[in-house]
Amino acid sequence: MALSNSTVASSAPLAIPSLPNSKNIERIDSLLGPSRAPKFIARSISRNGSSFLQSDLPFPRDYDELLQQAKKATELALVDGKKLMEIEFPTSGLESVPGDAEGGIEMTASMQLIREFCDCFVSPEKATRTRIFFPEANEVKFARKSAFEGSSLKLDYLTKPSFFEDFGFVEKVKMTDRVKPEDELFLVAYPYFNVNEMLVVEELYREFVANTTRKLIIFNGELDRIRSGYYPSFFYPKLASLSKTLFPMMETVYYIHNFKGRNGGTLFRCYPGPWKVLRKVKNTHICLHQQEVMPSLKEVALDILPSA
Repeated sequence: MALSNSTVASSAPLAIPSLPNSKNIERIDSLLGPSRAPKFIARSISRNGSSFLQSDLPFPRDYDELLQQAKKATELALVDGKKLMEIEFPTSGLESVPGDAEGGIEMTASMQLIREFCDCFVSPEKATRTRIFFPEANEVKFARKSAFEGSSLKLDYLTKPSFFEDFGFVEKVKMTDRVKPEDELFLVAYPYFNVNEMLVVEELYREFVANTTRKLIIFNGELDRIRSGYYPSFFYPKLASLSKTLFPMMETVYYIHNFKGRNGGTLFRCYPGPWKVLRKVKNTHICLHQQEVMPSLKEVALDILPSA
């Protein structure tokens, strides 16, 4: 995967972002290969009295590179013993935001990208032990006739229609009826259309992953809706509580979130690297800020990007 030249910026009174330690550099070498791993160079450049730090950032140029990066990041997380992982990125283009395309189109794009991710991440002998959960049964039928036609991967669903389906109500599926003893990996596809979907995911993790050798990946779940309080805790107490019960146990192994407008940019993370706030200038990504823990979207939009 070709990497673009990038610059990490830091100006007073902010502290200069810390560089990865030798252990992380070795891990990034294994992720990208020695010849393609980002070179972190401590080099001062004078511009308006500010100091700059030059580095190459592994930001993908296309979805092929993205999926390869997500694969390697997930593999490293598994080696580190992570059991619950999140992969999140836009599907309407690497510079798009949720809602740029109609919801059904975005879900269909996610479905195709999940198939491509599984093709490179799941070995053929593991396919029948990998169960992919879609939001509902109709999605499974569509997947079997389209993106997952001919696949040995096990396809399943989180919810089923109820008598009040026309009003947005569905019934949760009992995971004891879906999970099989031979299952080793669960991948949950975009569980955000109905609030019940993430509650089933929480049950799946608690009952069938937490105290086992199984692993669970949430793929494009738009979990930022829950993190940001989009669902008021007064009306959705169980969903809001996931930020305190489920999310602390989750590792976000790959993440891209774009911010549009005058102070636009991108929040990016590829495990095991730090969280980075980027801004694209022509074909170069400038890293404005980096830190070890995930910043809130509000912090990025209102504090980091405007002050860069």
